[in-house]
Order: sequence, then structure tokens, then C-alpha cells
Amino acid sequence: MVKSPTFDGVTIHESAYVDEPCEIGSGTKIWHFSHILGQTKIGKNCVLGQNVVAGPEVEIGDNCKIQNNVSIYKGVKLEDGVFCGPSCVFTNVNNPRAEIERKDEFRLTLVKKGSTIGANATIVCGTTLGEYCFIAAGAVVNSDVPPYALMAGVPAKRIGWMSKAGGKLGANLKCPIDGTQYYETDDGFYTEGDKS
Repeated sequence: MVKSPTFDGVTIHESAYVDEPCEIGSGTKIWHFSHILGQTKIGKNCVLGQNVVAGPEVEIGDNCKIQNNVSIYKGVKLEDGVFCGPSCVFTNVNNPRAEIERKDEFRLTLVKKGSTIGANATIVCGTTLGEYCFIAAGAVVNSDVPPYALMAGVPAKRIGWMSKAGGKLGANLKCPIDGTQYYETDDGFYTEGDKS
């Protein structure tokens, strides 16, 4: 493990590659055999595990955790506090063919603040994952996900709600971890502080 002379306060393992130009925030750690491609922006205090590929032209917010064997391609944006479980998959073209280049057809995938994506889940391009949603391991997401939604299955369906703290909400919509009360209305899902 060596401290990169290019990025102040960033730890980059000696087996990792970082192409220039890139921006990497202080406190970020990039581990074994990872590759950060050019024009990629990574925020502060992120952890990129073993064999992670990010870029080109990818944006990753602050405080994200990207576990082993995840590739984040052009067209994917992670906001702050996103967790990507081991071997989760992002796509960027809906109908790829090896013999036909479709780089001009990349679809934006937006993963909003605080989202969790479980191990081996697949996020099909062109979708938005709402704030603090929770995608179960192995799920295949092919449509937009509401904030706080607990999604599972192939294709993924909402099977419940999750709190910001990561607790599955029961019928009373009260977080079992921190006691926060949540509310569901026709206009969405929110906490008491969000009502105003």
C-alpha cells in the first residue's frame, strides 16, 4: 500500500491503476487490482475494494463504499453514501451486440444518496434508484425505484420499506434501529422531519 503523490490524502494500493486526469477526494482508499479510468471523479472518504473498475467519466460522491468486483461504467452516477455490494452489476446499453458499437446510446443510471445495492444485484441502465432504497442481493432492477423502497426478485418488485438506518420497517413504519417514524401517503414516503 502506497500513498499516491498525485492525490493528497488518498491511499492507492501499489497494484491499482489510476489514469489521468481524475479527481479523488481526501480520505479515499483504492485497493488491490482496481482501475480508475480517466475523467472520473471520486469524492472524499470512499472505499473501493479489490478489482473495482470505475470510468471513464464516472462520478462517485462522498462516503461511498464499493465492494470487490464491481464495475461502474460511463453513464452511472453515484451520489453520496452509496453502498455497492460485492459483484453487483451496472449496465450502460440496453441492447448490446459485440459487432455493433453503441457508445452513443449509453443510458444514465442515477443512484441517489444513501442507496444500498446488495451482492450480485443487477441494475439495468436508464433507471434511477431513490434515496435510501435497498436492493436485495441478486435482484434485477429494470425500472425506477422509489426512495426507501426494499426491492427483491427478478425482476425486482417492492416488498417493503427500509429506514435511513437500514432497518426493515414493519406495519407501524417505525425504524427498529433508531425509532424514527415514517409515513406513507399518495405523494410518497417520508419521515416526520420531511413533512414540511
